[in-house]
Amino acid sequence: MIRRASIPGRINILGEHTDYAGGCSLAFASQHRLILEAEFIESGVFGEETVVALWSEAGGPPARLNVSSNIPIGKGMSSSAALCLGIVLCVHGDSLDRQDACKEAQRLEHVVLGTPCGLLDQMAMMHSIEECCTLIDFSNLETSTIPCPNTWKFKLVDSGIQRTLNSEDYRQTTSEVKKKLHVREENARVHQALNSTNEQLGELMNQTHESLRMIGVSTPEVDSVVKSLQSKEGVLGARMMGGGFGGMILVLVENDSVLPQHPLLVPSKAGFIEELF
Repeated sequence: MIRRASIPGRINILGEHTDYAGGCSLAFASQHRLILEAEFIESGVFGEETVVALWSEAGGPPARLNVSSNIPIGKGMSSSAALCLGIVLCVHGDSLDRQDACKEAQRLEHVVLGTPCGLLDQMAMMHSIEECCTLIDFSNLETSTIPCPNTWKFKLVDSGIQRTLNSEDYRQTTSEVKKKLHVREENARVHQALNSTNEQLGELMNQTHESLRMIGVSTPEVDSVVKSLQSKEGVLGARMMGGGFGGMILVLVENDSVLPQHPLLVPSKAGFIEELF
């Protein structure tokens, strides 16, 4: 038997560095996918070293493991969370509900990959619906599905700076006072976004980047790229996306002709598992 897990990338519109503080986020799954195929065999576990380590920690049976992915690695799109979710789904099949799968994937990321992540990535990937955004409340782990307005047109621009979260203690970048201020104001921006025009959303995204800069998770190089994008005609807002220190920049544009070399992001379906015999 082969189990095949398909997990999307994660796009976070607003609500950065709030998940581990009981805040909220507005996110969706991108069209990018990680595919993990686990072929169950008589003995042994075969695959790339990190994949085998995750599989073993999850209690997986003998298997031949193969991963393919077009989720950029180290770019703030949660490729590591996608891999951990793929592992969990292939080990457990449909015996876990979505939230338990998210929590187990988070545990694997903590234990094996050494990343002190919250649950944003996993929940965005597992609770998403096509053409919709997911509002996540981390104080009670509840989600709400919100149709994504067709005027919200997002693109990704690579900052050119690789990031490795497990080498950056991103919770120790600034004072507790600033971090609490960021979470409070970021939560407010998430709720303001729910009824915003695309121009208003762009301004909220710009404010989020400034707040991320304030708490020390951006870099001067990223700030320079963001500022350049924000000044381009047809760009409504731009901000660093993900844990920080590099990676992708999320850009809200007026239409597809803005930054034509970059494709529009498409809110896509959640992670899922299938079995092949």
